[in-house]
Formats: sequence, structure tokens, C-alpha cells
Amino acid sequence: MDRRTFLRHAACGVAGAALAPLTLVGQGPASRPEPWFRISLAQWSLHRRLFGRAEPKLDPLGFAAAARGFGIDAIEYVNQFYRERVRERGLGAALRQRAKDHGVQSLLIMCDGDGALGDPDAAARARAVENHRKWLELAADLGCHAIRVNAASQGARDEQERLAADGLRRLCEVADGFRLSVLVENHGGLSSDGAWLAAVMKRVAHARIGTLPDFGNFTVAKGQDYDRYRGVEELLPFARAVSAKSYEFDAKGDETTIDYLRMLRLVRAAGYRGHVGIEYEGGRLDEAAGILATKQLLERVCERLA
Repeated sequence: MDRRTFLRHAACGVAGAALAPLTLVGQGPASRPEPWFRISLAQWSLHRRLFGRAEPKLDPLGFAAAARGFGIDAIEYVNQFYRERVRERGLGAALRQRAKDHGVQSLLIMCDGDGALGDPDAAARARAVENHRKWLELAADLGCHAIRVNAASQGARDEQERLAADGLRRLCEVADGFRLSVLVENHGGLSSDGAWLAAVMKRVAHARIGTLPDFGNFTVAKGQDYDRYRGVEELLPFARAVSAKSYEFDAKGDETTIDYLRMLRLVRAAGYRGHVGIEYEGGRLDEAAGILATKQLLERVCERLA
């Protein structure tokens, strides 16, 4: 083949490649790219059914099956639903088997009600750290990567930062033995101040510490709300999980109080590529409809930003 013929064939090859359907590695022609985040389900989304306040009632052991019924394959447990049974022999094995049976991954346990990790009283702070040990044990048994805790404290702003960082670092040292992360959510009080919680993360300075930014929990005190978009952006550099809070939806399927497109742009820009957990807390839609509405919104925005 002479040089002129070669160049003509090469040019045709380039043009053909430009017009051909996009093909990704390991996929067929015109396949959609892999999503840049995965969707999980926070157990709190079903709290009315779990507490027996809505039908059909749900046994906490049935959480994995319920998640799979929504087409979701990763779950985030809430300790409230296992508090009375956490010391029962075989609880971890039972939950682990349910997850395995339904092809669902256990991600983390959200922990509340075990004392303030930033308690001004040193003994109470130490007890709070120890109280979380049972959840670390269960999380490790389930194959989770983390527990989610709170950074509650009292006193002046700087003092709360010092106290919360002390309790969290001690808990991280315990969690190190379980190879689990300790994630802090913006969950009221100063923890809903993104700048404050980011400062706590830097002060803890432990490999196990991280955040779980929640799109909705930015009320610092009554009548005092922190800018949710600024707060999420400040917490994302430390994020190892993200919570997609939702309340109500308009006729187009958009959340009425949170701009999901804006939020997920922040998440993507920060380089986060983990799970985004649905946490539906609305009152107009029932829990199943609210979960599905949130899931559809997340999928739509994920594809738009792909």
C-alpha cells in the first residue's frame, strides 16, 4: 500500500470511529457509563413501619429484604431498632444472613442515645466512648465499614470543639481495633455548623475519623439555620458516606426544600464516589412512595451529572 492510499484509509477509519456509538471498556455499544455513586437506604426511612405506627409493620430483621424490594442493594442500620437485642447471641449472624440472602451490602450503623462524646464531664465522656463499643462489635460482625455517631457537647464554641475532638479521638482509637471508621453527621447543635464540625475533624486528626454530610440537618438552634450547601461543601473533604435527606416532592419529582442538582454537583466536585443513602422523612407520601421518589430523583440527577 502506497503512502497516499494509507492516508486515505486512515482518514476513513478516524471518521468511522467518530461516528460509531460510544463503547466503554467491558460494555457493549452505546451502553450507559457506570453511575458515579451508589444508592443505599438508611433504615430511618422506614421508622414508622419499624415502630409499628404504619402498615405494614416491619420487623428490624426484615430490613435487608425491604431494601431489596425497592431495588436497593446497600443498607445503613439504625441502632434504635436493635438496642434491646444488641447483646443477644446470634443477632449479628441473623442480620448477616438476611443481607446475604437478599444480596445486600451492610454499610454502617447509625448510633444515637449512648451518651455525649463531647460531655464536659470526663467520666461521662469516657462512658459514652465505651457505650459505643457494642455497636462497633456489631458493625464489624456485619461487615460494615463504619459507625455513625454524634458530636454533642456543651459550653463555649471553642470548648465544645476541644471536648468533642477528645471523645471522638478516643472512640477512633477503639474503632482502630475493629478496622472501622467513625463518622460524624451534622445532627443538631454545633455539629450542624459546617465550619465547626470541619474544625473538629482537623483537631481529631485520626485516620479513622470522617463525616457523613446530611443534606437536611442544618438547624444549629431554634431560629438559627446554617446554609445547607455551604455546610455540605465544608464537610465533603472528610466524607466517607453521604445522606440524601428528603421531605416532599413537586409534580416534576424534585425535592421541594433541597436542590438535589446543586447538592450532588458539590458531592461530585469533591471527588466523592461512595454510597449516597436515602433518608426519607416526609409526611405527605407514605414511606414506600417517599423512598421510591428519592431514589428516582437520585438516579435522574446522577445520570445528568455523569
